[in-house]
Amino acid sequence: MTIKVVSDWLNACSGCEIAIVDMGIRLLDVLEHAEFVHIPVLMDHKYHGQMGDGDHKNIDIPEADLGIISGSVRNEEHVEVAKKIREKCKIVIALGTCATHGGIPALVNSYTVEEVLSRYYSTETTDKPDKYPDEGLPPLLDRCYALDEIIPVDLNFPGCPPHPDLIFKALISLVKGDKIELPEKSVCDMCPAKRFGKGDVKKLSRFTARPKEIDYTKPLNEMRCFIEQGYLCMGPVTRAGCGGDNGVPRCIAARVPCRGCSGPVKHDGNQMLDILSALASNGVDIDSIPEYTSLNRFCGGHGNLRPKLNL
Repeated sequence: MTIKVVSDWLNACSGCEIAIVDMGIRLLDVLEHAEFVHIPVLMDHKYHGQMGDGDHKNIDIPEADLGIISGSVRNEEHVEVAKKIREKCKIVIALGTCATHGGIPALVNSYTVEEVLSRYYSTETTDKPDKYPDEGLPPLLDRCYALDEIIPVDLNFPGCPPHPDLIFKALISLVKGDKIELPEKSVCDMCPAKRFGKGDVKKLSRFTARPKEIDYTKPLNEMRCFIEQGYLCMGPVTRAGCGGDNGVPRCIAARVPCRGCSGPVKHDGNQMLDILSALASNGVDIDSIPEYTSLNRFCGGHGNLRPKLNL
C-alpha cells in the first residue's frame, strides 16, 4: 500500500521537518510506502504551480491521504494553507508543539499586535512610523493560534521537535493502517533520577551551566531530582516521548532540567497552572520563580496567554 503525503510548515522554524529527515536511512523504508507530493524541506513544489506560474491567487495543494502540518497559525496565509491542506487530505496531523499548542511563537500572545509591530519597527530613540510595511505581506491575526483552533485535526503529535523514532513509528503505523500510539506519561515517569519525596527545598533557583551540585561522571540513576535540588523542572507536567526509543528524556540525559517542550501531558492541559500547583503542593514558594510566563513557553496557544498578562 502506498499513501500520498503532503507536509508544510506555518509559523515555525522547520525543525519538525528536519526531524523527518533525521529518520536517516529509515526514511527510505517510509518512502517505499509513502509518496511525498508536497514538502518544502525536501522538494521544490510551489503553491502556485511547479514553476510559480498559474493564477497567483489560489493556493494549490495536491490531494493526498495524509497531511502533516507543523507550526502555529499567525497570519492569514497560514489560515489559507491550513484550510487547503485540510480540504485536500483525508487525515491531518499537527506535528510539533507549535502546531499542537502554539509553541514558543505563542509567547507573542502576551502582547497586542500593535505592541509587537511597534517593538519591531521602532526603538526607544526613534519615532513611531506612520505606516507599517504591508505590501506582499499577509495580515497578522489577532494572536498566535494552535492548529486545532483553526481546522479539525485528526492527531496531535507534540514535541519540539518530535523525536525521529516516534515520527517513524507513526508513519509506518499509518501505512499499515494501525493505531498510532503516543506516550501518555509524564517526563517524570521516564526520568531515572532519584526522588525522595517532599523535600525541604522552599525556593527554586535558575539553572546555570554545569552547577557544582551535579556530578556529570555518575550515571543518571545516581542523580537526585532537579526539583528536590532546588531547580525548576517541567518534568511533572510535560508529556514524555522526547527521548524516543531510548526512553530517557533528552534534557535529563544531558543533566539539564526539563524545559517542557512536548507540552502538557493532556492535550487540553495548562502547563503553567499545573506546575505551579505541583510546586505549591510540595511546599515550594512559587514567588521564587523569576518569570511565570516562561512556564507557558510551549503552550501559549489555545488562549492560554492574554495581552499584558500580569501574575
